[in-house]
Amino acid sequence: MTADRELGRSGLHVAPLAFGGNVFGWSADEKASFALLDAFVDAGFNLVDTADVYSAWVPGNQGGESETLLGKWFARSGKRDKVVLATKVAKWAERPGLTPDNINAAVEDSLRRLQTEVIDLYQAHEDDESTPLEATLAAFGRLIEAGKVRAIGASNYSATRLADALKVSTDYGLPRYETLQPEYNLYDRAGYEKELEPLVQREQIGVINYYALASGFLSGKYRTPDDAGKSSARGATVVKRYLNPRGLRILQALDDVASKHNATAAQIALAWQIARPSITAPIVSATSVEQLHDLLAAANVALNVQDVAQLDAASAEG
Repeated sequence: MTADRELGRSGLHVAPLAFGGNVFGWSADEKASFALLDAFVDAGFNLVDTADVYSAWVPGNQGGESETLLGKWFARSGKRDKVVLATKVAKWAERPGLTPDNINAAVEDSLRRLQTEVIDLYQAHEDDESTPLEATLAAFGRLIEAGKVRAIGASNYSATRLADALKVSTDYGLPRYETLQPEYNLYDRAGYEKELEPLVQREQIGVINYYALASGFLSGKYRTPDDAGKSSARGATVVKRYLNPRGLRILQALDDVASKHNATAAQIALAWQIARPSITAPIVSATSVEQLHDLLAAANVALNVQDVAQLDAASAEG
């Protein structure tokens, strides 16, 4: 797999799928996390996305667990140079917001946990409207100048705020957000496509979208209300949100296209995103090496114009 997709104009190049590190220290323990990372990198992929807050939501965790496991893997495997490392700041209760002081403290914590000297992509995990954009971007700029960060990105920003941030970068000669991390998949389209997509294409911003499989719905795992029991953590929520006439229409189209390519529904759902010009690398997560290899195979599925049109029509809203 070639890392031939540039993250915005950052000079960082990645393969067309990213690994979501939210599972490290949550649904994947240290042994499983190391095996997943080895399998991901050995398959030719390189973008690993985590955050300081992962996985503070797990009983007994404080946050920082994902970064800590990644750091241990870097130290043990010697594969740091094979990874484009992305992490985030702003959402963790221990290090909240995007003030310069918080960014400075958070980056030092992340570098220590990750056992690395530089973070390739440092992202604002969410907007912080209480802090001036100029102050936040200037703080990120000082980290780039110090060699602690290579590029910066934004996650969960509205189109208006992202446009404002880009203007501030231009007006004040500050580094700009090179990437955006929005929710986007075959079901959840409008929030990204209506306002964010035209902006990122115009400004040449890389997109690393999350919930690429709609919490597992687009894998075809949930097809009847009874399937909610397949996941105690999220099954009921997925069924309630996605199992409706439009959702079933999407699953049928995924099945149809998958049969033509000897692929799975999940692989087709990811291939549809990979084929979209504005998308750089959808984020996927897995808890077993077998599951990971199945998802990574999506990068080798070449959809034709008819396939894309069929999926677009089935997932059209309204």
